[in-house]
Amino acid sequence: MTDKLKWLKSSYSDDEGGNCVEVAFGPRVHIRDSKNPAGPDLRVPASAWAAFISAVQPEA
Repeated sequence: MTDKLKWLKSSYSDDEGGNCVEVAFGPRVHIRDSKNPAGPDLRVPASAWAAFISAVQPEA
């Protein structure tokens, strides 16, 4: 299933080989290490992803 997903790389990631995260949206939100696309991915409900994003965004 993960090979059919459209993966999006974090805007904070670069091509220098540092910490990179990719996310794909399907019935659940998939999160993986972009340096290991064939490796495992973490799958969470959309509500959990939204809560995470809300918690880590800087206050305006």
